[in-house]
Amino acid sequence: MARTIADQLVAQLIDAGVDHIYGIVGDSLNPIVDAVRRSGGKAKGGIDWIHVRHEEAAAFMAAAEAQLTGKLAVCAGSCGPGNLHLINGLYDAHRSKAPVLAIASHIPSSQIGQGFFQETHPERLFVECSNYCELISTAAQSPRVVNAALRHAIAGPGVGVVVLSGDIAEFEASASFPSLVLTDQPTLVPAATDVRRLAEAIDAAKTVAIFAGAGVEGAHDEVIAFAERIKAPIGHSLRGKQWIQWDNPYDVGMTGLLGYGAAHAGIHDADLLLLLGTDFPYEQFLPDPKKVVIAQIDSDASHLGRRVSVAYPVHGDVRATLAALTGLVAEKTDRRFLDRTLKKHDKLLSSVVGTYTDVDTTAPIHPEFAISVIDEAAASDAIFTADTGMGNVWQARYVTPTSERRIIGSFIHGSMANALPHALGAQVAYPGRQVVAIAGDGGLSMLLGELITATAYDLPVKVFVFDNSTLGLVKLEMLVDGFPDFGVDVPQVDFAGVAAAIGFHAERVEDPKLLRDAVDAAFAHDGPALVDIKTDPHALSLPPAITGEQVKGFALAVSKIVLHGGAAEAVAMARSNVRHLPGL
Repeated sequence: MARTIADQLVAQLIDAGVDHIYGIVGDSLNPIVDAVRRSGGKAKGGIDWIHVRHEEAAAFMAAAEAQLTGKLAVCAGSCGPGNLHLINGLYDAHRSKAPVLAIASHIPSSQIGQGFFQETHPERLFVECSNYCELISTAAQSPRVVNAALRHAIAGPGVGVVVLSGDIAEFEASASFPSLVLTDQPTLVPAATDVRRLAEAIDAAKTVAIFAGAGVEGAHDEVIAFAERIKAPIGHSLRGKQWIQWDNPYDVGMTGLLGYGAAHAGIHDADLLLLLGTDFPYEQFLPDPKKVVIAQIDSDASHLGRRVSVAYPVHGDVRATLAALTGLVAEKTDRRFLDRTLKKHDKLLSSVVGTYTDVDTTAPIHPEFAISVIDEAAASDAIFTADTGMGNVWQARYVTPTSERRIIGSFIHGSMANALPHALGAQVAYPGRQVVAIAGDGGLSMLLGELITATAYDLPVKVFVFDNSTLGLVKLEMLVDGFPDFGVDVPQVDFAGVAAAIGFHAERVEDPKLLRDAVDAAFAHDGPALVDIKTDPHALSLPPAITGEQVKGFALAVSKIVLHGGAAEAVAMARSNVRHLPGL
């Protein structure tokens, strides 16, 4: 039997298949840290402690590991500010449905409620970003609370939080703990009546378009086969990209602010739009339900009709629903809508998105060219992470998914600075795979210290910094809303010099003709590598469908820049972005 509550907690984690914890040691967390030490580490069947520089990064690392493996990952923080630093990464994990357990240690139990040094109330603070959050007060209670937190994290999936005072962690364990035996993933089969109604609606529609989200994971072949049956183009969300875009002859790109291609036109021009496993939140990019019949299939019933009025909701897994639906739907023979949308998509890619990359002699380096070079050089099973902002735009448009590649980011929480810690967690989970971080200079600056974590554990992450000395997506948001950009400048930093001083293989590239060699050298290096790419600060990205108000706002903002003495900047912006207007 475990000697202390801390020993018991570590034993429960080992029983659950956990072999490492991300965090920073100290203070009220020390009894648990010492129990980890005494477990002997992963090599001896125990648990390793992975020392990060900031607890926020610990939570991001756990989130990445959990998303990629589907298994429980663990992070920890000491009392007060230590575990408070976890909260942003835990929000990201919880909203991404990543099974993560957070250990939030607490001040001495006798001092709770007395305004003690570093006192907070973690059992209250973490409620909103977790499925389960509970304070352990007694030795008898501990194994049951830990077990419940583990089960809620896995079942959610999402975050489970255990709050434990340092003094209570040293209490003698008084009970055995229940073993955590996991089940296989079940299949949610839809109601036959809902499937029949949807089948009738599809048969009645002359044209159908599909918009696929993350819920099509595991149903790639079934979705494409169904699209062939009903002659439907397939658009996708950012989170759906990695699951449906590869080997897809019906792909028409992505809609939304980061979108490209004919997805927007396809889902607006169809008689019926079929939403598959997506909780796409931007209703302004979805069609008017008075003009387009909307159907939705989702395993989470709370998503059905949440964003837009849905005439035909179906509660079920995408794969199981399509299996039931296929035999009921008559095969369509008219391909004109599908072919027209595919042709439009091809034209947009070749005349707009495709032309972005033909700039291998232009300095500053166009970010579209840079991401294309990285995409071509990366392994077919590489894991990509991207910072929220323009990094997400470039990976969404130019990273080519395969059946083996994975793409993760803070897609729902939208946090800055996620790319590097996500990449570190991915590399811990898959030490033999290539992990690529697409980092912005603003995002990297925020958690720059985690470069030390990479060298401390010799994690061979490849970090590509899109260094434009500005917060690019924020700048775009300001411009389309009619505001001149303000406060978005990032001081110029030699990130390659910083990384080299820490122990990275590092290069700074300003000449586009040198970029391919620098990227190849980074991938060839057996260890952490960083390439600081000096990119065009005026290169922005506009969505595939632009409203008159957005154009008016952009023009107004540029005129304000000129009036305030920024004529040169306005001209440079126009030259860099005229090609970004879809259809030009």
